[in-house]
Amino acid sequence: MSNGPLVTRGVQFDIRLHEPAKNTAAVCDEIAAAAAESGARLVVFPEAALTGYVFESLDEALDGAISATGRELSAIADACRSANAWTIVGAIERADGDVYNAAFLVGPDGIKGRYRKVHTLCLGVDRFARRGDEFQVWDLPIGRIGINICYDGTFPESSRTLKLLGAQLIVLPTNWPRLHMKRQQTQMRAYENHVNYLAVNRVGEERGTVFPGGSMAVEPGGELLAEAGDGPERIDVEFDMAASDRNRVVLAPGEYEFDYVADRRPDVYRPVTDHAQSGEPTGSMEPRA
Repeated sequence: MSNGPLVTRGVQFDIRLHEPAKNTAAVCDEIAAAAAESGARLVVFPEAALTGYVFESLDEALDGAISATGRELSAIADACRSANAWTIVGAIERADGDVYNAAFLVGPDGIKGRYRKVHTLCLGVDRFARRGDEFQVWDLPIGRIGINICYDGTFPESSRTLKLLGAQLIVLPTNWPRLHMKRQQTQMRAYENHVNYLAVNRVGEERGTVFPGGSMAVEPGGELLAEAGDGPERIDVEFDMAASDRNRVVLAPGEYEFDYVADRRPDVYRPVTDHAQSGEPTGSMEPRA
């Protein structure tokens, strides 16, 4: 794991539903371009970048999904090897007769990890997708990376868990259909956890849903480092990975200091993990009938 700066590119682009081969080719081209143009060691793509998102049934989603062992991720691993870079790319994953909204972490040596979206809602493929059940941080040569997907970012517990697992950078591949409060949300997830944060949205239109872009990068103090517009765009940013580990903030020694990790009080947070619910979830449910 490196504590040095991490040059990262977020690729905000359009995605073709039911055309994984074309999406994969575009991703591979972008990985090569990022390494050549900016020296990026990490290239991040939107949620469902290889497959599209607005599926109308489980059967259609199964038909349009990819396998973790399929040719798409194999091609992306080849591109990472050639560029000596890492990528995080979203896809609807087919496994054991179900689909998952997943993001794959791929590097020069192949697939390093996979994250399956924990929080789902009544929208697009999430209506039919199984939910993931674990947050994870990967300790890589480029730093410690954690992944959330889209709706996960709405829940403070998602990024807090990744921070407590040691994340220096939280990556959020997303398909935001609107940007209401998303800048504030992204800045707050970074600020309240004292962690680098990168959200990469898509653009274009899919079955009547318009995706407005607005990808953004934020440093541990909550300040925007880069923000995209509403069209195809690449944002390049250099994250200070070690800054995420400097949790104790001293504004006036002995008079004004705080630490968002050490100052927590888990002993009084029991309602956060209470399983009591009001109403029913709007996303996929397990077991699904």
